[in-house]
Amino acid sequence: MTPVLDPSSFSSVSKCATKHLNLIYHVEFDRRVLKGKVALTVEVLEDKLSSLTLDSKDLKIFKVSANGQAAQFALGTKHKFKGSPLEITLPFELSRYCHKLVLGQHVIVEIEYETSPSATALQWLTPTQTAGKKHPYLFSQCQATHCRTMIPCQDSPSVKHTYYAQVSVPRELVALMSALHDGQEPDPSDSSRVIYRFRQPVPMPSYLIAIVVGALESREIGPRSRVWSEKEYVDEAAFEFSETETMLKTAESLAGPYVWGQYDVLVLPPSFPYGGMENPCLTFVTPTVLAGDRSLAGVIAHEISHSWTGNLVTNRTWEGIFWLNEGHTVYIERMIARCMESEQLRQFKGIGGWKELQESVKQFGANNVLTNLVPNLHEVDTDEAFSSVPYEKGFALLYHLEELLGGPEVFMGFVKSYIQLFAYGTVTTEEWKNYLFTYFKDKVDILNKVDWNAWMHTPGMAPVKPQYDTTMADACTALCQRWVKAKEEDFASFTEADVKKLNSPQLIEFMALLLQEEPLPLSHVKKMQEVYQLNSVKNAEVRFRWLRICVKAHWEEAVPLALKMATEQGRMKFTRPLFKEVYNFSKYSDEAVKTFKENRGALHPVTAMMVVKDLKINVALDKSVC
Repeated sequence: MTPVLDPSSFSSVSKCATKHLNLIYHVEFDRRVLKGKVALTVEVLEDKLSSLTLDSKDLKIFKVSANGQAAQFALGTKHKFKGSPLEITLPFELSRYCHKLVLGQHVIVEIEYETSPSATALQWLTPTQTAGKKHPYLFSQCQATHCRTMIPCQDSPSVKHTYYAQVSVPRELVALMSALHDGQEPDPSDSSRVIYRFRQPVPMPSYLIAIVVGALESREIGPRSRVWSEKEYVDEAAFEFSETETMLKTAESLAGPYVWGQYDVLVLPPSFPYGGMENPCLTFVTPTVLAGDRSLAGVIAHEISHSWTGNLVTNRTWEGIFWLNEGHTVYIERMIARCMESEQLRQFKGIGGWKELQESVKQFGANNVLTNLVPNLHEVDTDEAFSSVPYEKGFALLYHLEELLGGPEVFMGFVKSYIQLFAYGTVTTEEWKNYLFTYFKDKVDILNKVDWNAWMHTPGMAPVKPQYDTTMADACTALCQRWVKAKEEDFASFTEADVKKLNSPQLIEFMALLLQEEPLPLSHVKKMQEVYQLNSVKNAEVRFRWLRICVKAHWEEAVPLALKMATEQGRMKFTRPLFKEVYNFSKYSDEAVKTFKENRGALHPVTAMMVVKDLKINVALDKSVC
């Protein structure tokens, strides 16, 4: 394996590698901290190892030992987003040594520590912020580089390890982790608490460690799946995700056996910042996917696909991980849609993805290096680099290669072979490309014609626009153009039947097309509401786009609705653009800032940080957002 410098980590990944973590947590809701102890089993990768560095951020370190002997430690200078390197001096020297095989000596480094109440990996919710209103709630989100606020570790995707955990929580609450449940017992030191045990036997990177504690219930939705949530959501979620086993079987037919054992789904409180998070054994999803008609359950197909691309085959650094994880995951997700529905639906999803890519490129600027498929993240916060670019530019490249090399069955054969070759390990873009050339050795002349530099290292849109089948998109385009070209005297031609003929994905596409046009006149938007009653649509993807259309048209009545949606849930995909849209309506810029400040405490720390930047709030001058 080629050592690769990880610009997002301080840890000594070239000197040593964590093979296993043993975690003990005591969850303290009153202080908003995890009091913890972690034992890292570390393999030595160089001769004469006498010190090692771990990633940490805002952790209080009490004690460090190595193989049971006290070890000296110091926290280095704090970096603005990477945290502080935890530098440990071992009380002895270790080496990698040779027999017939090259083997490394191991050391167990044990650290007693405590997290900060402001740890960016953790969101602590008060009872009033939950659906049940009776109990507090805790959840984590470690991707990309936030695990170091929860565990002192080698917080780099290049290091994969197994883990075991014991978590003590108040007995009225349930703990879950990204691992298999390994039993529970009363806490012998406190009768008001219970200890939950977990084991994860499949090696995985630190960003996939996850914990949730709350008043949770579950329902069985398949032979290896349960859905978990507060009781207020659990039956709705069980209906919404009832096709999970079919998706799993379809993914296995495409990518090979599912190795993680259990596949559960957790519906989080509304402040969860992402659509979904592929934590092994326990996918986290936002409640905004509960549309009532399974129309947004495709997010589960995406997270299931990560079980192979991302979790099983992991990129070595965050500079390439975004596209190798996400581009391949979108590709498999859309192959699942092809198998379960139709090729036309896969093509239609590709059209929608291209539009999302256009929006991201427009947002960053066409010359911004963060729109490269493989960006340079030296001194770049990974949270600020996050966008649809790796998902959709990555998918566009894979779809382009599919067309060049013989179609979906042929190219999916390569993807499956790539997964089998790199399973349980990590990979770089260069290794992926080399294997592509090896697998298609009889088509090297075709691959040599691909402009790899334009795809990988050039900002802006993908160099080749895929020619997708427009069968499902034509009706959306036609309706969009009718509204764009309509005069007020044409309004009578619009009827409720226009949208009744569209399914949910088509209605979302219709809205997305309108957002790409110049803002509609206010009269048109009011008429659209009168005819289609869009304010009452439950589907969050439709509602989000509709409210943006209304605010762009300067419909003042839509402003409170947009701010309500921006704050009643905290999914960044929705919250950030809604706040920005209101902020850009100059009459309501101050209202956007005021509403954000009033609701900041309910948002996830990462979401809040990004909205501060979006609304151009000067933190140094404004103590209310410090």
